[in-house]
Amino acid sequence: MAADSALPLVILECLIAGTSHREGLKAYEPNLQLGQELTVTREADSAYDDWAVRVYTAGPEPMWLGYLPEGRNETVARLLDAGFELGGRLTHKAWEDDWLYLEMEVLLLKK
Repeated sequence: MAADSALPLVILECLIAGTSHREGLKAYEPNLQLGQELTVTREADSAYDDWAVRVYTAGPEPMWLGYLPEGRNETVARLLDAGFELGGRLTHKAWEDDWLYLEMEVLLLKK
């Protein structure tokens, strides 16, 4: 069976790092829905990670959720630097004490 060429390709499944440092995320969490569209944006000038990639909700008022994890983000950062169109999808959310645990898929979008 051939894959549908219109479907996005999952290139990474990972945790969204840094959610405990995002101001306002605890109050925003009820708005997060499994399967919702996310965006990934390169942060090339990060002082902490040469391959930093931020994760946001999609839409007119994006919420900064966190980062792709260091050590798992280089390929995505290189693809963004090369001009590839990438997106994301929220696949899991759960509270673990005061920490919002979010997982996502990073997608190579096809036209």
